[in-house]
Amino acid sequence: MLVRDVMHYPVITIEAGATLREANDLMWEQGVRHLPVLEAGRLVGILTDRDLRLATSELSPMPYKPESRVEEVMTTPVLTADPLDPVEEAARVMRDRKVGCLPVVEGRELVGIITGIDLLDALVAMTGARLPSGRIEVRLPDQPGQLARLTQFFAERGVNIHSLLTYPDVNCCVRNVLRVDTLETRRLADELRREGFEVLWPPEKPWSK
Repeated sequence: MLVRDVMHYPVITIEAGATLREANDLMWEQGVRHLPVLEAGRLVGILTDRDLRLATSELSPMPYKPESRVEEVMTTPVLTADPLDPVEEAARVMRDRKVGCLPVVEGRELVGIITGIDLLDALVAMTGARLPSGRIEVRLPDQPGQLARLTQFFAERGVNIHSLLTYPDVNCCVRNVLRVDTLETRRLADELRREGFEVLWPPEKPWSK
């Protein structure tokens, strides 16, 4: 999944010479928390609702007036993304740099914006969570052929895998989270265990006394 698949367009923007009052009104009217700032059509900064609150707070040593210009409090230079960037790369940049959005530029043109909510939507789509499905999580040794062995297990039983996410775990292992086209995940989990797989979800049903 690429940034262009989840970004918003058209983008609500504001001019660098606009006032903070105008920026605040625009955010309220449009229900947005991030405003890319333009000057002569060129992206020159980013203004967030947090920037506005901090700049105008009475607790600030020198609070800005509502008539102050956006360019006085905006963040610049701007971190941006390319439409062809992988979504996970945009997520890494936003996490590492602790920012809530990335304007998306192609050449010098602002073509979209991606926010934390967009990344959550991408995660839901990539995990197949919106599809009627069951969830199974299996820990595998980080070795060639292990994932093929797992997918072969499902293929032999005619179970379709809607999505598969993997991430590193302790002791040179990999966690594999699968969404499959059946809700009978406990039966599959029991069969996986009998085949020697370490199933983390669904948990093994305790014996009743």
